[in-house]
Amino acid sequence: MTDLSFDLGTQLEIGPGKHGRTGVIHTPHGDIRTPAFIPVATKATVKTLTPEQVSSTGAQAILSNAYHLYLQPGHDIVDEAGGVGRFENWQGPTYTDSGGFQVMSLGAGYKKVLAMDTKGLTRNDIKAGEKERLAHVDEDGVDFKSVIDGSYHRFTPEVSMQIQHSLGADIMFAFDELTTLVDSREYQANSVARTHRWAQRCLVEHDRLSTLRSTRPLQSLWGVVQGAQYEDLRRQATRGLIELSRQAEEEGRRGFGGFGIGGALEKENLGTIVGWVADELPLEKPRHLLGISEPDDLFVAVEAGADTFDCVSPTRLARRGGVYTLDGRMNLTAARFKRDFRGIDEEFGGHVSENYSRAYIHHLLKAKEFLAGTLCTMHNLQFMIALVDQMRDAIDDGHFEAFKVEFLGRYYANGGRAATF
Repeated sequence: MTDLSFDLGTQLEIGPGKHGRTGVIHTPHGDIRTPAFIPVATKATVKTLTPEQVSSTGAQAILSNAYHLYLQPGHDIVDEAGGVGRFENWQGPTYTDSGGFQVMSLGAGYKKVLAMDTKGLTRNDIKAGEKERLAHVDEDGVDFKSVIDGSYHRFTPEVSMQIQHSLGADIMFAFDELTTLVDSREYQANSVARTHRWAQRCLVEHDRLSTLRSTRPLQSLWGVVQGAQYEDLRRQATRGLIELSRQAEEEGRRGFGGFGIGGALEKENLGTIVGWVADELPLEKPRHLLGISEPDDLFVAVEAGADTFDCVSPTRLARRGGVYTLDGRMNLTAARFKRDFRGIDEEFGGHVSENYSRAYIHHLLKAKEFLAGTLCTMHNLQFMIALVDQMRDAIDDGHFEAFKVEFLGRYYANGGRAATF
């Protein structure tokens, strides 16, 4: 028994590690044409924007965070409001993550060094500066302290499912253990096995809650593939989740509606790792890659077979004055924009570029006006969403490779930084 369906569209390339495709994910709250970039609404809001403004950027769905909404305002309140979409007045599909990333990254002090670049680092380096480790893993779950008030909490697979069912998102993820690139292979192997056992418990609880809450729209649970940068562990984890899903469906319970690809990985290995996982996954199941946003990473991920992806980078960058252009990134706090009355990127266009000047946004940033974050965030989301939409069209039209070469050649001509002009 499933809760969403996925229609496969054009396949870019088939072969080991190459699984790019277009498609449509059908959810109770609307369709998601893939590939698609999913903006992050961590605490039931994309920071600085109203849901109507988010929709105006072309966003098809948004992703909220189970950990943060559990701590504040409480998943019971969101449930009483009718679910996270109704609570925040978002009309389209919604995702929630399991809370596993935040429990460990915020609780253990790893933060953003979890992924992409740990060259020369040790586990002690990654935890440098922390006074107290705030998260502890055991077989049953994770104990952690709240980043809000220091209170103690415990997440288990069952608790994560209960929280996410209360949040009511169309797509949610199984509770998994987060590891870092500096964890030993032995620890990674043990963690993959533990995440497998947690995924099985998630499926059982998901089925129970779906029956208990049968008056609510069906929610889709996606398994999360871990295994760091080890091919055998990634493939083992993927096959294990597929088998768990098959067994559940044979027993008349609900299986995984799709799969997430998570965990720490280095930038240069992104496509290879996604490709390993996609090699094993069934064509008819959608795939979500957690936490990437740089244009070159998006092209790599799409080629390798990712259907959707999320990241806070476009919005976080925007609040500091950083904006994307076709010629790379630039920061509007720089003095050279004080009398620059052009739009951010007039060739790209969009509402912000067509109506507000670089000089005006520079002024807002210097004056610390909130509107600066709003305008830069709208622009960045529209830019990123449009880029992935163009990738989707290029796959369907048969010129993905040419589009990739043209776009990346221009965007990174100055190292990803916009030329001074």
